[in-house]
Amino acid sequence: MERKIPIFWVRGLPVILDLHLAPLYGVKTKRLNEQVRRNTERFPGDFVFRLIKTEWGELVANCDQFSNILHSSVLPTAFTEQGALMASTVLRSAQAIQMSIYIVRAFVRMREAMSANEMILRRLAEIDKTLLVHDDGLRDLYQKLLPLLESGPEPNRRKIGFGNEE
Repeated sequence: MERKIPIFWVRGLPVILDLHLAPLYGVKTKRLNEQVRRNTERFPGDFVFRLIKTEWGELVANCDQFSNILHSSVLPTAFTEQGALMASTVLRSAQAIQMSIYIVRAFVRMREAMSANEMILRRLAEIDKTLLVHDDGLRDLYQKLLPLLESGPEPNRRKIGFGNEE
């Protein structure tokens, strides 16, 4: 059975939090963060960053899975795709190797889904433009037919029949 890796969007980047990444690598969160601190040259700011309180509060508000660790004194660390892969190189568990492959696949699937959504949105935009062109054409046709549909004033006709003409 395949595990689901929770990937969140923080600072416009898809990330995995340390508390989700560590179990995937078969280590404790404390050990994962310790290895990141010991190998800072391998983890630049675009690979790993610590969440600020407002970001953490926003994640907690949107995801009830964090309610049990809401009041933790340590803010979580966020790993981008590259950071998550780099973590597998500094951790020495066999599970880390397997999970690095798994994480790559998860991010690839996410990119494919996003790409499919972008293609659908582009196609919808094209359809919308086509409909606007047709809408203009129909509006033009309606304006031209409208005078033909409106009844004009009754023509003066001679009345037929008996009547009291004065």
